Amino acid sequence: MKTFSAKPQDIQHNWFVVDATNKVLGRLASQIALRLRGKHKAIYTPHMDTGDFIVVTHVENLRVTGSKAEDKLYHRHSGYPGGIRTTNFAQMQARFPGRALEKAVKGMLPKGPLGYKMLKKLKCYSGGEHPHSAQQPKTLDI
Repeated sequence: MKTFSAKPQDIQHNWFVVDATNKVLGRLASQIALRLRGKHKAIYTPHMDTGDFIVVTHVENLRVTGSKAEDKLYHRHSGYPGGIRTTNFAQMQARFPGRALEKAVKGMLPKGPLGYKMLKKLKCYSGGEHPHSAQQPKTLDI
């Protein structure tokens, strides 16, 4: 028996919509990363992008457990001495609603060109509207 390796013509990318209302950040991010990578499919191949497109709506209603809203910190650096800026989860959600989810999913995907390509298949929107209705996405219950 030979090991199956997916070819580009074998891969079909489906579209799914996920409602993030009252979902826990890490649990949702791990399921999204699994779907973006394609590990839920029987044709999964590590060096190919076999995953699906995920559209996440209502990202402003994501939550974290415990006191992480104030304790979970996000850092960025300008490149200059003393240029580190820190913000917590609550401030990040108020200013950029989808960025916390994008950062969580990005950390769970492989690094390099293949991982960057997978991350581009994640679309986050605050509110229930999204511009991807032409792709006829199916509802995914996570």
